[in-house]
Amino acid sequence: MVAVVRQKLLFGGVIAVLSGLAACAPPKPVVVIPPPPPVQLAYVPPRPQPPIGAPAGLIVPPTGPDGVRQTVNARISPVQTIWNFRSAYNVAALNCLKPQHADILIGYRAFLKTHSRGLTAANRGVDSEFRQRHGASFIRPREAYMTQVYNYFAYPPTISSFCDVALVVSRESIAVKPADLPVFSLSSLTRLEQVFDQFYRSYEQYSLDAALWDAKYSPVSPVPATPSLAVPAITPPSTMR
Repeated sequence: MVAVVRQKLLFGGVIAVLSGLAACAPPKPVVVIPPPPPVQLAYVPPRPQPPIGAPAGLIVPPTGPDGVRQTVNARISPVQTIWNFRSAYNVAALNCLKPQHADILIGYRAFLKTHSRGLTAANRGVDSEFRQRHGASFIRPREAYMTQVYNYFAYPPTISSFCDVALVVSRESIAVKPADLPVFSLSSLTRLEQVFDQFYRSYEQYSLDAALWDAKYSPVSPVPATPSLAVPAITPPSTMR
């Protein structure tokens, strides 16, 4: 009996010692699992768009070594300059129909009346130049070229800016004397050309920006090339109206 008691006392002492050691032991470290890093979403800016609603893939007339853009009005003769300006004025009278552009038609009618002789002479001069280049069958290439001239000025994306400049020109044309027709035609055609050159410059910048975007964000450009300017055909008159 005494032995049993001793054993219980000894066992109890061991338990007490172990409990004391356990109480003195340092607490187990708490493992804190950090949250996952936030997901970094890559921002992809929208792809650059063509200016003023123009189609993608447009082929812009290049600029020559002399800095002259190779449009239908590049390096033309004085009589062709007069006739191309008259054609541009005609396009403006037919297409610039907003109320704020009403003076264009008024100015155009006065322009035809005041400069009837000079315009007739320019028309004959253009015929002569085409005849020299193409012989007796000059009518068809002349009409083909003039169709390009009319389509050039009537290009829809630039028509708004074109009409604004044509309005200024039409008001100035009222005071132009017949002897000053060649000089006025050249200066006015140059101003109208600036509308298209500015558009072409902005389109060239868009093409560069789009190519950089494609190289960074898309291995293959989604935009097919357009072979030429897509504009509605406007058949020019063969004689002055």
